[in-house]
Amino acid sequence: MKIAIIAAGAGGMFCGSCIRDNALATELMAEGHDVVLLPIYTPMRTDEEGVALYHVFYGALSIYLEQKFPRFARIPRWMRGWLDHPALLRRLPMSSNATNAKDLGELTLSTLRGEEGRQRAELEHMARWLADHYQPEVIQLSNSMLLGFVRELRRHLPDARIVCALQGEDIFLDDLDEPYRTEVIGMMGERARECDLFVSTSVFYAAPMAELLGIDRDRIVPTRIGIHVPADAPERQPPPEEPFTIGYLARICPEKGLHRLVDAFELLCERIGAERLRLRVAGYESGRDRQYSAALRQRLERSGLSGRVDWLGEVDREQKTAFLRSLHVFSVPTIYHDPKGLPVLEAMAEAVPVVQPRHGAFPELLERTGGGVLVEPDDARALADAIERLLRSPEERDELGRQGAAGVRREFTTETMAEDTLRAYRRALSSASAVDSVDSVASDDGRAGAAAGAG
Repeated sequence: MKIAIIAAGAGGMFCGSCIRDNALATELMAEGHDVVLLPIYTPMRTDEEGVALYHVFYGALSIYLEQKFPRFARIPRWMRGWLDHPALLRRLPMSSNATNAKDLGELTLSTLRGEEGRQRAELEHMARWLADHYQPEVIQLSNSMLLGFVRELRRHLPDARIVCALQGEDIFLDDLDEPYRTEVIGMMGERARECDLFVSTSVFYAAPMAELLGIDRDRIVPTRIGIHVPADAPERQPPPEEPFTIGYLARICPEKGLHRLVDAFELLCERIGAERLRLRVAGYESGRDRQYSAALRQRLERSGLSGRVDWLGEVDREQKTAFLRSLHVFSVPTIYHDPKGLPVLEAMAEAVPVVQPRHGAFPELLERTGGGVLVEPDDARALADAIERLLRSPEERDELGRQGAAGVRREFTTETMAEDTLRAYRRALSSASAVDSVDSVASDDGRAGAAAGAG
């Protein structure tokens, strides 16, 4: 199969969606499919070998300048090449500090307007490149904020089927100010009618996105997320019993719930003694979230626990493996309903039991692996109780670790992710295109109206 995956980069940040899209493309290539991974906005940063094109389409600087200064669209393509150079785009600050809320809303809405938006020159350039150099059978968009691409892509590639991934857009939408949030969601729903099929990263996420986009639930195919699990990876050696080490690996921000884990850590220190415990925190910290992180550090300083907490910052692949293997238990107690749970899979793959809130994708991940414990969401006491139970029961902890590692290898590998995704692509290829379906409905409505008029 000939596949083009259009994936949005996240600047200099390790991004779960980028890691997933790169892993999917890598696996599809390994299975013999002809795949091109097109980065847009900025280069993709992953913690495994990247397979994306070096060239960046829809460069973040170009589309921003087109939004602010419409005449910029008239400058020659060769001049834009300097602005779209990957080395420059990697240096862009991708936090919300880089663009104010008004600019963010206007740019998102313009992108969704596609060929009618201010970025139409960039869109046409990308669509023409795909038509001239690649001619894919299937085009996958990395998220529903890119649905504005569909009409122009179909104009240049009328025989291709267009599939859109759904993997966490709602958290971005919640950051938009009104009236942009409402207008953006309305435009997403309008453009969603033109897409052939949608794939979600979990069963959970299909229902809320069907409602948000105003589409039938059966147009969304859940596909398992997957990670690369080396067959020859050495077996994890459990760390010493003390200090009992709790780990967190995710972006440092309120929605990922680090403050709830700090709450639980403080409760545990009161119950069993701080000298028996350690909290290790790893992950990217944006400019927007520095105040949040600083407040947590100050709080731990005041409670006399700062010496029991390691702040590791971003970790690469090797550092991540070492970090996970140093843990007794892992938790990212998200406040929002996470549709992926990639760090949870990575922890379970290293035989580390997890404690997660009973919402989002976590119930289905743990149901299919048996690698952890679910607790009531946004409840620090319930979180502390579950962690304490695992601290006092090394046998249960070891059993959960074994089940989790086996479950990930059985259910959530790059191979299973590719298998599910290919099944969705084949469904899209075997059915009429969305445009044909819309035209058919319109024709039927027209004929019905004519018949009613004749009556």
